[in-house]
Amino acid sequence: MAYVDGFIVAVPKAKLDQYKDQARLAGKVWKEHGAHDYVEALADDAPYGDLTSFPRSVQAKDDEIVVFSYVTYDSREHRDEVIKKVLADPRMKDGMENMPFDGKRMIHGGFDTFIELH
Repeated sequence: MAYVDGFIVAVPKAKLDQYKDQARLAGKVWKEHGAHDYVEALADDAPYGDLTSFPRSVQAKDDEIVVFSYVTYDSREHRDEVIKKVLADPRMKDGMENMPFDGKRMIHGGFDTFIELH
């Protein structure tokens, strides 16, 4: 079974092109360092809910769009090895220092899969 890192962020629509450029580079770096899948997805049908929702979870504003992303690995140990290499990669420096979103509102976590249907 795979290990999955999941991320949800609210990206200002005015900075979406910058985010996409950084995500393309990040995906390349993650894959080069051993990640299996790297996926970035824009919210298309994720309304602001009364109690819970993707937009509410990241306190999305009217001028922001929610991005859901995930990366897959063999295991948590494999993830930890890949992340160490990614964070040391000089190509990631600018993206880490100039994130086009509020990192304080990012939700992220690692998940151990228990069902995989392909």
